[in-house]
Amino acid sequence: MAALGVVASAAVFGESYAIHAGKLFDSEKATLLAEQTIHVVDGHIDSVEPGYQQREGASVIDLRGYTVLPGLMDMHTHLLSEHSARSYMDRFILNAPDYTLRGVVNAEKTLMAGFTTVRDLGDMYNATVSLRKAINAGAIDGPRVFTAAKSIATTGGHADPTNGFRADLMGNPVPGEGVVNGVAAAREAVRQRYKDGADLIKITATGGVLSMAKSGQNPQFMQDELEAIVQTAKDYGFSVAVHAHGKEGMKRAVNAGVDSIEHGTYMDAEVMSLMRRNGTWMVPTLMAGEWVTEKARVDGFFPDMVRVKAAEIGPLMQETFSEAYRRGVRIAFGTDSGVSAHGGNAREFVLMVDGGMPAAEALQAATLNAAQLLRVEDELGSIASGKHADIVAVKGNPLEDITLMQSVPFVMKAGIVYKQPQGETSASAGTLEDEGEEQGQ
Repeated sequence: MAALGVVASAAVFGESYAIHAGKLFDSEKATLLAEQTIHVVDGHIDSVEPGYQQREGASVIDLRGYTVLPGLMDMHTHLLSEHSARSYMDRFILNAPDYTLRGVVNAEKTLMAGFTTVRDLGDMYNATVSLRKAINAGAIDGPRVFTAAKSIATTGGHADPTNGFRADLMGNPVPGEGVVNGVAAAREAVRQRYKDGADLIKITATGGVLSMAKSGQNPQFMQDELEAIVQTAKDYGFSVAVHAHGKEGMKRAVNAGVDSIEHGTYMDAEVMSLMRRNGTWMVPTLMAGEWVTEKARVDGFFPDMVRVKAAEIGPLMQETFSEAYRRGVRIAFGTDSGVSAHGGNAREFVLMVDGGMPAAEALQAATLNAAQLLRVEDELGSIASGKHADIVAVKGNPLEDITLMQSVPFVMKAGIVYKQPQGETSASAGTLEDEGEEQGQ
């Protein structure tokens, strides 16, 4: 697994900044602090002080008219793809380099939208492992990536890569290709992900919407298979993220000890109570529900089998999120970007607030909560001394207008400024791109 500490190697050592923040979002207390100075040295936050302070040799970044926040974190992305009416043909005509190059473009879009850290929950050809390495080395611009590489499915289940193929192409995928049957194969698949260089495990515990398979919610792993995956994952220091729409698959996964349930469409009070007891996170991906609902109305966009599932499942996701929040389920921010367009990730904030979550808690979900889910809260998720200098800013007060998060004019990751409004710094900022506020999204 990639160590988080390697990211610091991409920072500009010797660079120091004094960031003057008109307002600073304290993600631990979910409040705004007025008139703060963030001192950044060698890619890390050195200190946070009240008032507007300066240090000799430090470049001042003037964000007095902005709200400054920790770098945003999206816990459910697919950087190598972006769904379209052509997607079902793409898997027959695109090669590994094609997907990789798409990932390069999408990674930059994600970073420029203010998301400095993401989980990638299922790729092709393990290409996100190479993408992560290139980003960490500073060869390309993108967020800090924690990747599951290839998802783990069962034969015919959601994420079986041969679903929908004609018989002579279907074959019999093996654990290395992400398909398991039985306890031994489940353990083998986890160990293969370790060998491949993944950071975590992603399994598809129920049917899904976009796969060429009839059911969108049936359970697709037996209890002993799930327990084997979780037990083996713990041996290798992996967390386990679980795609799940149907209730029974969720119950089995939560009882097995997984870390997060992604989507959770048919989650009910029983499952929510179980998740609270076990400390299981929910990653709602409301944008995916909105997107599939919209596209299900377009004739010919989805195959008929997929269209039926999209029309049924999409509208329920917002209702389930609202009830899960009301019942106290732990929630971390995630979009399923790669279904919807990359770079538009902040639309999720709007949907979360529409679903009844206060804006401050929605921002917590994408900062402190996400860092806790990733088990990196000592290094990311808040603006505090010793943490990586992942910092973004928006014009105005997002606690009063959450839509402001959809236009992020300032982005710093690991002490490097990638984007900022023109005229807001007293010195050059390394790889600075003066893009202007109007170009944020």
